[in-house]
Amino acid sequence: MRKLYESVNLQKPRGHKALLGNIFSGLVDIIYPKTCLCCKAKLSDSDAMDEAICLSCWRKIKRNTPPFCIRCGKHLEKNNISKNICPSCTRKQLHFDRAFSPSVYEGTLKELIHQFKYKGKGHIGKPLSRLMLHFIKEYRVPVEYVDLIVPVPLHKARLRQREFNQAHILSSHLAKDLSKTVSPDILIRNRDTRTQTDLEPEMRFSNVKGSFSVTDTAQIRGKNILLVDDVLTTGATCSEAAYALKDSGANIVFVMTLAN
Repeated sequence: MRKLYESVNLQKPRGHKALLGNIFSGLVDIIYPKTCLCCKAKLSDSDAMDEAICLSCWRKIKRNTPPFCIRCGKHLEKNNISKNICPSCTRKQLHFDRAFSPSVYEGTLKELIHQFKYKGKGHIGKPLSRLMLHFIKEYRVPVEYVDLIVPVPLHKARLRQREFNQAHILSSHLAKDLSKTVSPDILIRNRDTRTQTDLEPEMRFSNVKGSFSVTDTAQIRGKNILLVDDVLTTGATCSEAAYALKDSGANIVFVMTLAN
């Protein structure tokens, strides 16, 4: 009887706490209801991606469709299909072997990436990474040949300011689903460059030149790398990062970004 009495008494607090937790959670939802990061509409469990984005906004994300440029991965217009490369890539030297992006950097996705990077919404890295994973599977991106996933690093000053690296978050989700290894510290940004957003396309390459270095060449020598970032516009940042990796002995460097 005593053991039964003690077991009942031990169970009571746990049930009581669970009940209080559910009540508190319900009150929080009433006072601060979950809303879509884009349209601000109230979210329901049946109409949301990871309690962050409503399905209506999610469906508005413009997907990148083939044919793709064999260098930057952007959609090719009809007059460039025979060449398999966009006019922009014919005029510049890119050090990565090929880039892939599931989406176009505009509208809903542009807003989500802004929230992700600058508004501390690191939790939406999980649903955003699904765009990449779906693209990899749908278009058979050859990730089976990838040895390491490397996020494009932030300079330590910017990392302190932002408190997280969005490329590292995306890389971690990809690595988990693809059963790959993430190496977040093997590539570093050795100087704090100006933000690329404010620069003209031709200035972006000179702005990042020499800004990356590898901390351990032995880990990447002869390896195939998947370099991950959020957005590829001119390709300058990823190209310079790929140059540092290849200069230290990496073999193939693919690039995967959320958008281009």
